[in-house]
Amino acid sequence: MYTKAELLDLYNKDLDSLLKESQKYLKDEVEFCSIINARNGKCSQNCRYCAQSSHYNTEIESYPLMGVNEVINAAHDSVKNGADRVAIVTSGKTPDESDFDTMLEMIKALNKDGIKSCASIGILNEEQAKKLAEVGLVRFHHNINTCRSYHPEICTTHTYEDRINTTKLVKKYGMELCCGVIIGMGESVEQRIEMALELAEINPESIPVNILTPIPNTPFESYIDKIDEENVLRTLAIFKIACPNASIRIAGGKKARLSAETIEKAFTYCADSTIVGNYLTTTGFSPDEDEKLIHKIGRKLKKCQLSSCS
Repeated sequence: MYTKAELLDLYNKDLDSLLKESQKYLKDEVEFCSIINARNGKCSQNCRYCAQSSHYNTEIESYPLMGVNEVINAAHDSVKNGADRVAIVTSGKTPDESDFDTMLEMIKALNKDGIKSCASIGILNEEQAKKLAEVGLVRFHHNINTCRSYHPEICTTHTYEDRINTTKLVKKYGMELCCGVIIGMGESVEQRIEMALELAEINPESIPVNILTPIPNTPFESYIDKIDEENVLRTLAIFKIACPNASIRIAGGKKARLSAETIEKAFTYCADSTIVGNYLTTTGFSPDEDEKLIHKIGRKLKKCQLSSCS
């Protein structure tokens, strides 16, 4: 494992040299995944970047948990558009007891149809993690969002340790882990290095990297200038170098914050995967647009066929 000083030296290298170092660790294929926003809004947590927090008047649409059939139909559409796995995403700190059994049914239905199942449903307790594993959940997504030292600036209604404990439960019960961050929230370069080291210690299979898209009426609504495109590339490269076995996944903010040239460089040198389609409260590129870019730069796309994607 690299030291903080070593990664900081790499971060500050000539950009071309840094990107070429990162490229050495890229996987052969680019994986597409998709999310289904199965419950939206009215979250009790005060994460300062989030449109779904009930602490801020963001005026987004709120709705309860979708039905199983609705989720499965959406998942089939995602697979037709090239997604290799589909994640069920719900707002809230932790799975509601009244909804959890329905979430388990969704996961079983995805698996039955041969779709790689993923869930992003909040902070877990041991019993919830055990039940998710028992129904065959392939992967659980739970971001650390930022490094330990900066977490109090992001959220005060739950702790960094709450998030780390969930990642440990996911691994304890044998599920794959998707665990990433949001960059551009006012953190320092040194704190981006800390994120890379903490993610290396967690050792997830996938690391989604979101670039903050400031939401009106949230505390971070004016944070558009907290990171530029060059530093996004530098951060992606450092994550790839520090976590060579993980897929570095470009997630939220790709369309809103990055130029076509930067996106092309990211997939050429740093990123193994991306989320296709729209995200939770922001919009993304169409699957066709992402696929054309992957082919343009000469990389292969890992596509899911319903009969063989588990």
